[in-house]
Amino acid sequence: MTTPENKTGQPLVHLGITRPEELSTLFAELRGRFDADCACAHDESSWKQFRDAWLGRKSGVLTQITENWLKPATLGLKRVVGASLNELRAHVESQIEARRIAIESRGEESSLLRERIDLSLPGVIRPIGSHHLIRQVFQEIEDIFVSIGFSVVEGPEIETPYYNFEALNIPEFHPVRDDMDTFYLELPPSSDKNAAPTPLLLRTHTSPMQIRTMEKQKPPVRVIVPGKVYRRDNPDATHSFAFHQIEGLAVGTDITFCDFTGTIEYFVKQFFGPSVKTRFRPSYFPFTEPSVEFDVSCPFCGGTGTSTASRSPMETSSGGTCSKCKGAAWIELFGAGMVDPAVYGFVNYDAKKVSGFAFGIGIDRLAMLKYGIDDIQVFFQNDVRFLRQFP
Repeated sequence: MTTPENKTGQPLVHLGITRPEELSTLFAELRGRFDADCACAHDESSWKQFRDAWLGRKSGVLTQITENWLKPATLGLKRVVGASLNELRAHVESQIEARRIAIESRGEESSLLRERIDLSLPGVIRPIGSHHLIRQVFQEIEDIFVSIGFSVVEGPEIETPYYNFEALNIPEFHPVRDDMDTFYLELPPSSDKNAAPTPLLLRTHTSPMQIRTMEKQKPPVRVIVPGKVYRRDNPDATHSFAFHQIEGLAVGTDITFCDFTGTIEYFVKQFFGPSVKTRFRPSYFPFTEPSVEFDVSCPFCGGTGTSTASRSPMETSSGGTCSKCKGAAWIELFGAGMVDPAVYGFVNYDAKKVSGFAFGIGIDRLAMLKYGIDDIQVFFQNDVRFLRQFP
């Protein structure tokens, strides 16, 4: 606690006070110091020290004023000192009592609050969230590819037809666009009446980032592109208008189909386990040549097509045929291939000097296969009972 400056221990004459008008400044300063001390008295102990410092009979501030200022004061000052002292005493006593009442009131409130709270009750257990299964699969795939030198890049979900189609060697009216029917956005009119509006759409794949990345970066390029994509599919157990994909791209000098197959096989064995087998089937994609569909031996029946090798009864059908691969022993995973040289023309790459491969992996499909999920819709329904299975 602060103590008043030791002026009250000296006679007025020693303080240079000889005129009545000088006393008002002295008592105003003293009152200000009292108010500051009063604000610092927050509990019973500090209040008692504060009270004794000002009202103590032997060494209290008011006692010192009486002994050192009032009694030895000259006749011309005694009346003014007495009046000022009485006014200060009234203020000090009233504020000290008010502070006591306030402290006691707070103590009673705290006591009542402690009585109302039953500290023996168990605490509230708040559940800790976790990553969604799709996010977990994303992270697992990203870790695998990052470990072999790929980088992760992301791009916009709203795209232009140029990046989503034309620059990927899918010109307007190309029949493959029918399979990628998507959602086009209705834009507000432009302030420039002469400017042709730029159409926008929700991307149908993460492949546009192939072009955006190669526009900004010269070879070598090794990236994967995770993200959400959209197509006008009617929702059912295996289709959704919104789903997830990871696009992969590797471009450099002397990249061959063998490099491509080695990379994909490494990824699959890391993701599904070393016992799975892989195969390629010829296919067609506008932005790769040659193009392939990539299959993996069914991890649920061990590639036999029958239920005898299934991991659990939940993964089989009643007829002895594996319920996952329908007896085919193989499961189609994703499409891939060597980058079509025509694509390099859109990014000013020399097709005679560089080569590369690209692939597009459906994350929802991989998650369904790995964790035995038979309906893609559960990824979007936010059913806590489902989500709690994948902490």
